[in-house]
Parts: sequence; structure tokens; C-alpha cells
Amino acid sequence: MSDDDAVMARPRGKGRASVGKGRPLDEAALDEVRAVITETPLRRDRLIEYLHLLQDRFGALRPRHLHALAAAMGLAQAEVFEVASFYHHFDVIADDAPDLPPVTVRVCDSISCMLAGAEDLVAALADAVDPREVRVVRGPCIGRCAAAPAAQVGQRAVDHATVETIAALAAEGATVAQLPQYETLSACLEAGGYRAFVSCQSGAKSREETIAALSDAGLRGLGGAGFPAGRKWAAVAAQPAPRLMTVNADEGEPGTFKDRWWLERTPHRMLEGMLIAAWAVAVERIYIYLRDEYPAVREILRREIAALEGAGLVAPGFIELRRGAGAYICGEESAMIESIEGKRGLPRHRPPYIAEVGLFGRPTLNHNVETLAWIPDILSRGADWFTAEGRRGHKGLRSFSVSGRVREPGVKVAPAGITARELIDEFCGGMAEGHAFAAYLPGGASGGILPASLADVPLDFGSLDPHGAFIGSHAVIVLSDKDDLRAVALNLMRFFRAESCGQCTPCRAGTDKMVRLMEADAWDRDLMEDLSTAMRDASICGLGQAAPNPVRSILAFFNGTAAGAGGAR
Repeated sequence: MSDDDAVMARPRGKGRASVGKGRPLDEAALDEVRAVITETPLRRDRLIEYLHLLQDRFGALRPRHLHALAAAMGLAQAEVFEVASFYHHFDVIADDAPDLPPVTVRVCDSISCMLAGAEDLVAALADAVDPREVRVVRGPCIGRCAAAPAAQVGQRAVDHATVETIAALAAEGATVAQLPQYETLSACLEAGGYRAFVSCQSGAKSREETIAALSDAGLRGLGGAGFPAGRKWAAVAAQPAPRLMTVNADEGEPGTFKDRWWLERTPHRMLEGMLIAAWAVAVERIYIYLRDEYPAVREILRREIAALEGAGLVAPGFIELRRGAGAYICGEESAMIESIEGKRGLPRHRPPYIAEVGLFGRPTLNHNVETLAWIPDILSRGADWFTAEGRRGHKGLRSFSVSGRVREPGVKVAPAGITARELIDEFCGGMAEGHAFAAYLPGGASGGILPASLADVPLDFGSLDPHGAFIGSHAVIVLSDKDDLRAVALNLMRFFRAESCGQCTPCRAGTDKMVRLMEADAWDRDLMEDLSTAMRDASICGLGQAAPNPVRSILAFFNGTAAGAGGAR
């Protein structure tokens, strides 16, 4: 255990004095907690992992267990409760409350699933299942937008969900995640995988040459920000050691599912790219933060990280897999770091940036899954190969998550700089039958809504800025003449209201006020524009800053009060 781990594990004060003078400790509950959480010593940064263990074992979190966990960790009860109550996937219930139903069904009600009938599905399930046995809850995007409407029965994903399918799985107790067919480490090695990583370690390329190759390729952060990868590596490498690395696999943007697509098929592309990045920047440890909605991916990564350790490619413990708990805000890098440290996912004020002061106060390199997945190919095939793949002067390939009113939704690996019209026609088989192209979201929930008249604008970083939109994580949701765009925008704003961390007033109060304005029969255009400006200019992080984008788009391109896409101009 490192010195930092020892500091994190050390209880505050002596004995149980730090626990406070509130409710008496339930010794039986403490025994139950110790039976579930066998790790020693307990580490402060693993609080969320411990809460998951308790939730998984008892079906909910009760105050007696939270108090016992606080005592075991030497924390104040308030510290544990504030974390447990922050995340959507933790159910905090009273000690004397009845147990929750044994099966929880989460039905996605985000935009792609809404278009596919999620509202009718939720209503029908209320009459189809026994509420004593099955709890039906609405959930935000679960990263299965191409198979909308999507749901989860326990941890089992259900594509193209129907009442009959969900009811049958719940009745059978079929709640365990199903693993897809994927490329294991042995298959990856047989196919030539990890050659780039081994080449780096052997000294065939220097760290400086590797960083230069990424810069020449124009590889950018593909989680949404688009920051040049080579510049990020150089900036972190210039900071004093020890350094850390984080991998952001918490894609929660409605319409985004590309990271899951990569990890459920070829996880070692990302893992090899991650190890190359860690080598180039000389980090001490890697933390992968994976959203809780991806239990199959979690098991894949658990197995394949163990395989890497067994093959001697990494030292045991060098890669640590962390489980999110249902909080969109943790897709923001500093909020993710707070969550890895076992805290609420509240974005940090910047500067300093995480490249200087990141996880546990150390310089931290953070990357998205897709960014890392391209690194082995770039180093093996050359920067010129990657740059030549783009269109209209844009560099590289992109993984577009396409959903909505297209004939063939899914992840489409396509050239950077492709247009929405080309993406639909060349990669998605055109529009779905009976639907005419009317509008699209180029970058998921926060990227704005553009009319079909702007479908020939290149899809890449910066090219959509003049139209008040951005590409973000490359989640393209296609809308048709059959869709009510005000309802679409309202769905998106309700999502932002639910996912605001509440830290800053412009976002917390602004999203709520905007929802109420949008629910009115007539929209107050001037007030909406003023509120949008306040949210954009004064919010701490990108959630509040981008939340007004759907409303601004409706006001700018669709006459504000037009019920359908026919009002586009």
C-alpha cells in the first residue's frame, strides 16, 4: 500500500469518537457490514464501492448500516449519508421500512427511447406487474439508444423492450447481466494486439516520439471536449511525479453509446491504448471509472484486467476499476475525480486543472474510451493513415452513436467531417419508413437541435459553433416531420434538471425554472433567452452552461412555439 493509500485508510481521531453523539451504534449492523465488506484496511476513497456492496447485498441502504459503515471507516455519519443520497442507484430507506421489491426495472425515458414509445411502456408496465414483486422506475439514458425503447431488469439489459419481455424476465428472476461475445486477451494477442505497447516498452520509440505521433495524427479527446491528445500528454508529463491516470467510461449523455460498443466488442483496443498513454506520461496508477448502467462491461473489464495481470503485461493493482452509481454529472472530469475519491460528484472550480492538481491532488491524465482505442492503430499504421481518413480537411475517424428516425441506427465508424445527411444516407440506410428528415441533434442532449436545412455542415469540432451547436461526444439523434420538437426539448431539459448536482444556483434553479417555462402553453421568449444567458455565463460546469441549448435551438430555428418540425426555418 502506498503512503497515499495509508493516509486515505487512516480513521479520523481515536476509536469511535469521530462518529458523533447521535444514534447509538447497532452492533449487529456492524457485524453485517463487516461480513459484506471484508477488505482491510478500509479506504476513504472506496466509500462508493462499499455502498455498492451493501446495496447489492441488502437491496437498499438503511441508516443502521450507514451508521455502522461510518463507524468502521472512522467517518462522520453525515459524510456517508451525503454520498449515499447523492447517487441515483443507491436507495436509502428507513430502518423500519419494508424491503423494496426483489426486482427493479429501469425504463429509459430519454429522448431516443421517448421517440420509440417509452412513455407507453412505463404506463403499460404499471398494470402488468405485481408492485410487491417488481419495482418499475424511470431512468435516464442507459446507453442502448439504437435498440430503443430500452430497459434493465435488475442488471440485465433489454433491447427493444416490450411489456411481455420485461414481465417474463422479472417473473423468472432473470436479472443477471448477459455478456456479449467479445475479443479476449488471448484472441487479441493472437491477432497481433499489444505489439504497439510492447514496442513502446522496449524502447523502439521514445516517449517524445510517441507524443509527437499523436499530435501529428490530430487525435483529440472524443468524450466531448475535443482537446488535442498530444498536447494533453505533454502537459501532464511536464508536471512533477508522481502522476495518475483516469479513464472516463461514464458516458451518460442521452444518445451516446459508442464507449459501450467498443468495450463490448474489442476491450483491448482501449486497454492497450490506455497502457501506452500511461507509459508515455509515466503514471503510477490507472483508475477506470465505468458507469453503473454497464454491468456486462464491468465484468468484461474485470476479467480482462485480471488476464493482463496474469500475462505479466501489467503489475497487479496497477489498474483499478471503479463503479459509478448513476450520476450524469460524473462525466465531467473533475466531478468524476471527486467520485473516485469517494465523494459526491461535484465539479471543481478551475483553475487549477486536473493536469496539475487532479486525483488525490496529483497531476492526472484523463481520457475517454474512444480516444484511447485509436492509439494502437495510429502508432502501428502511422499518423498519415489516420489523418487521411477525414473529409473536407478534417482529420481521422469518429464513432458516431446514431439513433432516432433512421432505418439502421447504431455506432457508425465514419470520417471526421462527414455531414449529417451523408451519415444518414451512407451509413444508416436512410430515414425510417414513413419519416421525412426534419431535424437532428449533432451532439446528444447538450449539443443543440439543428434543422435539416443545416444537414450539410461538417460534423466535427468547431464546425457547428456558428450555428450555436457542437458535436460533443458525436451522438446524432435524427428527428422527423412526425416529431414534436417542443416535446423533444422539454424531455432534454427535464433530464438536465434531474441530473444537476445542485452545487451552483444558475444550474440548479435555472433548469427547474426553464422546465416550468417550457411546460406553459405559450413560451415567454424574452424570459427564456435571459435565463439561457444567465445559465450559460454563470454555471460552474458544462452541464448548466449547455443545458439551455435545446431551448435556444427551438427559439432560433423552429419559431419557438411551433409544435412540430414543420415550423423550421
